[in-house]
This record gives sequence, structure tokens and C-alpha cells, in this order.
Amino acid sequence: MTDAARRPIVTIEDIREAAERIAGRVVRTPLIPFAAAEPGRPLWFKPESLQPTGAFKLRGALNAILRRLDDARAHGVVTHSSGNHARAVAWVARELGLRAVIVIPDAAPAVKVEAVRRLGSEVVIVPPDQRDTRAFELAAEHGYVMVPPYDDAAVVAGQGTVGLEIIADLPDVDAVLVPVSGGGLIGGVSTAVKALSPNTRVIGVEPELAGDAAESFRTGERVAWRTEQTYRTIADGLRTTSVGEIPWRQIQAYVDDIVTVTEDEIRDGVRRLALDARLVAEPSGAVTLASYLHRAGRLDVEGNVVAVVSGGNIAPDMLTEAVTSTTS
Repeated sequence: MTDAARRPIVTIEDIREAAERIAGRVVRTPLIPFAAAEPGRPLWFKPESLQPTGAFKLRGALNAILRRLDDARAHGVVTHSSGNHARAVAWVARELGLRAVIVIPDAAPAVKVEAVRRLGSEVVIVPPDQRDTRAFELAAEHGYVMVPPYDDAAVVAGQGTVGLEIIADLPDVDAVLVPVSGGGLIGGVSTAVKALSPNTRVIGVEPELAGDAAESFRTGERVAWRTEQTYRTIADGLRTTSVGEIPWRQIQAYVDDIVTVTEDEIRDGVRRLALDARLVAEPSGAVTLASYLHRAGRLDVEGNVVAVVSGGNIAPDMLTEAVTSTTS
């Protein structure tokens, strides 16, 4: 691969433009200090669970659709998602009066599927291995504007606004912990953070049972896992089989490390967020706290830490199970 093919695509200027474009339509989430943080490692949460759709995905979806608004109004939009991106696209479509078709894998939590339907979008349920192909088929058949969940420069730039806000609110942050799935969030956040605070470490976190990004980072080559592997984790928002090509270029340029956590550690993260921080988080959003609690040696971070809590759309029974668990 040539040097040009490895060069990052999304820039800090793209992220700043995205911030201006989506301002006033998304919540500028605060940094919330964690009272139970360990001595010498103060921790703040960036609770994207407080967005209108319950997750950070609203930022990227809104930026991408606003950039192609005329086409979206004329033809409608389509996407594929296990839930949070689907909900974000559906919310934007409702707010802007657009037709939206959402392809969702049949293993997605019912609470997320019903949330998309309530927003007025058409839902197409498919087996997990058809989510990508069916969405693109529908775009080709009907002329819909495709709004990818992560492998898109406008989406990555929108997610990067999380990083802008972190540095604005805590300029002396030493490390930022970010969940990793398709890579759109960490690709955007790492770009913004490294542009504004080059010495801040950006560390990705994903489940051991869906550790394709960690393997990719370790080997230096973007790898893919099988669907039956990644769908073992309870963190349904982190089940993508590989990071996208555009996020991968951002990751290679700006991310310092990617670590993995176990299923029990993820449950513990959900429980501690609920009981100690009064924040409802889905497993995908709790992986960052899980790494702070259970991977301190691997993280090797002293000083101020920010953990991005990417979403809060958790099934009630899963929340009950995690909160009542005695896992520590």
C-alpha cells in the first residue's frame, strides 16, 4: 500500500466544520467526574447516553445527512445498523421530514428495533451476514442516500466532535478511552484529540469476544472476524466484524493502543456506572469503565482520564441483571 493510501482522510478542519453543522441539534454532553475513581487516576465520563437517541451516533448521522440534504429530501435515506445508528438516522429523518429505510440484523435487541419503528422509519430485518449487502441493494434499487454507520468520512467527522468537546472541557486530559466497533467513533475522536493535545493518549476498548480491532492494531493489518465470533458478546453495538477502511486509516495514524475486556468485566462496568455514577449505559458504552477498573496495568495511564460512555440503550432485563450482580 502506498503512503498516500495510508494517509488519514478526515482532518481536524473536517471535524470543526461538522461541529458547526450539527450545533444546536445535538446535546453538548458534559464531563461528569467519577467519585469512586482511584487515587492518582481521576476519571471523567463523557455520557453520550444523554443524546436524544441515547448514543453518540446522532452526531455522525446528522453531519452526513445534512451534507447531502437535497438528495436525501428527493430520494430518502437508507442504512444498516444493529440499533444505535439506526435510531440516529431514524431520528434525523423524522426531524427533517425524510423517508428512511433501516436494515437491522435479527439479533439486535428488541428495544432498539422498536425505538426505530416508533420514529417512523421502515425496518427491514435480515440475518447478520446480510446487513451490509441488503442496505446497498436497496440504495441501488431505489436511489436512497446511503448513510453508513462508520465507514464514511462525514460520519467519522461528526463523531470526532466528541473529541473537540473533551479537549475544550479538560485541556490537560492525559488519556481518553473510547469504545471500538466499526471505528467511526475512535477514528474521529483520536483525530480531534491528537490535533489539539498531541501528548494525550487515545486508547480503544472492545470485548475479547469481538476483538478484531485489537488484533488489527497488534498486527498492523486490518483483519475481519466471522459474524458468529463477534455476535457472542453482550455488547451488541460492538459486534462489527472489522473496522472500516476510513476509520482504520485514522486509527493507524492517531490511536495509541486498543485493549479488550471480558464479558463479566463489561457487566461490572454497567453496574458501576448505574450505582456509582447514576448513569444508565448499555454494555457497549460500559467497556471503557471496564478497562479503567480491570486493565489499569495495560492502560499504564497516570493523571486525568476520560471514558467515553457511547450509549445507554440497554434492554431492561440486562440492566436488572447487571445491577443486581455481585461481580467485582
